[in-house]
Amino acid sequence: MSKIIEITVPDIGDFNNVPVIEVLVKAGDKVEKDTSLVTLESDKSTMEIPSSHAGTVKAIKLKVGDKVAMGSEILTLEVDEVTAAATPLETPAPFPAAEQMPASSTADSQQVHADVVVLGAGPGGYTAAFRAADLGKKVILIERHASLGGVCLNVGCIPSKALLHVAKVIAEAEDMGAHGVKFAKPKVDIGQVRGWKESVVNRLTGGLAQLAKQRNIQVIRGRGQFIAPHHIRVETAEGEMDVSFDNAVIAAGSQAVKIPSFPDDPRVMDSTGALALADVPKKMLVIGGGIIGLEMATVYHALGSKITVVELGEQLIPGCDKDIVKPLHKKIEKQYEAILLKTRVAGLEARKDGILATFEGENAPAPQLFDRVLVAVGRRPNGKLIGAGQAGIQVSEQGFIPVDKQQRTNVPHIFAIGDIVGQPMLAHKAVHEGKVAAEVIAGHKAAFDARTIPSVAYTDPEVAWMGLTETEAKAQGIEYEKASFPWAASGRALSIGADYGATKLLLDKDTKRIIGAGIVGPNAGELIAEAVLALEMGADAQDIGLTIHPHPTLSETLCFAAEMAEGTITDLYIKRK
Repeated sequence: MSKIIEITVPDIGDFNNVPVIEVLVKAGDKVEKDTSLVTLESDKSTMEIPSSHAGTVKAIKLKVGDKVAMGSEILTLEVDEVTAAATPLETPAPFPAAEQMPASSTADSQQVHADVVVLGAGPGGYTAAFRAADLGKKVILIERHASLGGVCLNVGCIPSKALLHVAKVIAEAEDMGAHGVKFAKPKVDIGQVRGWKESVVNRLTGGLAQLAKQRNIQVIRGRGQFIAPHHIRVETAEGEMDVSFDNAVIAAGSQAVKIPSFPDDPRVMDSTGALALADVPKKMLVIGGGIIGLEMATVYHALGSKITVVELGEQLIPGCDKDIVKPLHKKIEKQYEAILLKTRVAGLEARKDGILATFEGENAPAPQLFDRVLVAVGRRPNGKLIGAGQAGIQVSEQGFIPVDKQQRTNVPHIFAIGDIVGQPMLAHKAVHEGKVAAEVIAGHKAAFDARTIPSVAYTDPEVAWMGLTETEAKAQGIEYEKASFPWAASGRALSIGADYGATKLLLDKDTKRIIGAGIVGPNAGELIAEAVLALEMGADAQDIGLTIHPHPTLSETLCFAAEMAEGTITDLYIKRK
């Protein structure tokens, strides 16, 4: 037997006439107990009202814009009579009432308030702050580093790309020797290279400071931690500051994974230490064959180091398809001292004359002495370093903070973005998440709904991919077709000595829509954007094949790959079945 019951707004504290900003279900929907039904927004926060029972929605009794209070009818629900009798009505936590400043605050601490506080000024954090300010919010941005930009701008993406440009120029000059243009061996002034790298960083971080100033954003430099659901305490050089807020965005990022058994020695570096470019070691060990490790290997090899790369997995850049990584592997195995796959570093010993490394695995060599060691085995989120528990924020064992599609944590007025919410840990993902969080706070209907997030290794050659890889498609049982175009048939690739490159498209077997792509070769990181747009727009192979690309360019290789899938390619001869 079933019965119809009314679902009403439970006790939400001392709040009346609270606007409904979203209705999350419709008549006929089947809902489980605790399924969110509507979203309400007070002047302090937003919250979702869950269903007290499982059942089928019969009729919606309110709409967006209606104002409700405790007891207001939300909908009618058809439920099993036994279930209805057995399920007590549970009420969610009420909207946060106005808090008193925590008792631990001292009389000497400064106290400030903002509509939105952003914790962390990396690409995601400053984007969230700038967007919130543009939408009319009073914003405070908290950053522990002296400059805005976070890890990415200060000790990550930007300085690494500056150094990779140096490496590229050196490599291209050397490659031209095979074509009749010989240059003398480069003389590297490491101090001047370091200075140029830092000038690039300073120009960008200085620009961010100006953009924050133009938006009247208050920047507080110091280490911030939550001390209550609406309060963050910041340890600054001048003393403590207590910051209260209506909404907060956590953009506290991640840090390099450290291996506890390795010695605490300046010659054992993480990516930050490697980018400091203290010197150019004669022999350098890179632990980790992922993007960060290989990019730093590219830089130090170009500057004169003899490189050994150790990777525990079966291939370099494990997240990418092997055929796309293969041209990179073939090139660098001729340049580096060794690439050791299925191998781990069992131990490091600090000696006066270097760091002694011992190895284990299928390809483990005898112990070797290195001048420097780069540990690039991944990054871990900073979720456990921000006092999240004081605000009731859920944090996983690994340090990640779970969020919904609106970037909202389990505490409705606190949002999280970037590395701290999960993989992939990429700046361009954080930027889009930051905009979503700011727009949701400002009352806009926004959600993070990217169909794919591209990845790029700025190695030599570059490797880029997006959407499904073949490995993932096979694991998920997805039927697909593959079309690969070898750059040996590209006039532009041949003219720049990049005949080893390749462009691959994966297509849905039935619809021929793009579901994945991989590119290896110069400027792969730029070229992959067209494939990302194709996937987002639902384009098929014919759409790309009929799009006129400029000639001669590397961008044509995407068109040629699509033509191979369509059977219309003329730049190669494909024997007909």
